[in-house]
Amino acid sequence: MGSIANAFSSSIGKKLIMGLTGLFLISFLVVHCFLNAFVFFDKTGALFNEGAHFMATNWIIRAMEVVLMAGLLLHIVQGLRLTFQNQAARPVKYAYNDGNANSKWYSRSMGLLGTLLLMFLIVHLSDFWIVSRFTGIEHFNGSTPADLNGHEDMFAVMKAKFSEPWRVGLYVLAMISLAYHLLHGFASAFQTMGWNHKKYTPIIKATGVWFSIIISLLFAAMPVAIYFGWGL
Repeated sequence: MGSIANAFSSSIGKKLIMGLTGLFLISFLVVHCFLNAFVFFDKTGALFNEGAHFMATNWIIRAMEVVLMAGLLLHIVQGLRLTFQNQAARPVKYAYNDGNANSKWYSRSMGLLGTLLLMFLIVHLSDFWIVSRFTGIEHFNGSTPADLNGHEDMFAVMKAKFSEPWRVGLYVLAMISLAYHLLHGFASAFQTMGWNHKKYTPIIKATGVWFSIIISLLFAAMPVAIYFGWGL
């Protein structure tokens, strides 16, 4: 057991955990983005509420949420440990360092981008996840609105939240941070796992770029569309 613990506490072990949890969180982003996209296909919000109700009541999803939260916390902790470890390894900065010659700025700023995303997650979870899973909508506006199917009207909650400009701005900035975070993290996760091949690595990198852009744009489009009333 001691050797296993030492292996995962090593620099390589920490990066391995980052890769595994990163890939798991990427899969979650796909599911979450798919659910959010429901708002663009049904102006009444019933389709979105149906999806939200399924996510809140299905026991498999609820169990996976526990795994997700554990993976997210582990990803954050390991990311911070790696950031501090890298800073400690170079206590004295070079007088001149052309970082762009060897890496992109966002690959050197994963700690900062991750911190911005963590701040966003705190707001996001308190706005929707806690309301949906624990407190209920009645604690949101003093009543319990329901849609035509009798489900809690999370669509109404979302429209109310995204009527506030500061919250929309926060989400857009967070999605920009997410895009840059994924630009490095997507391909890096595969590389960390040792899944490198001269034939497939360029495909993985290209997929990572498109994934980072599309996912982030779709997430940002929802609050912007709701705020300006574009088709919703």
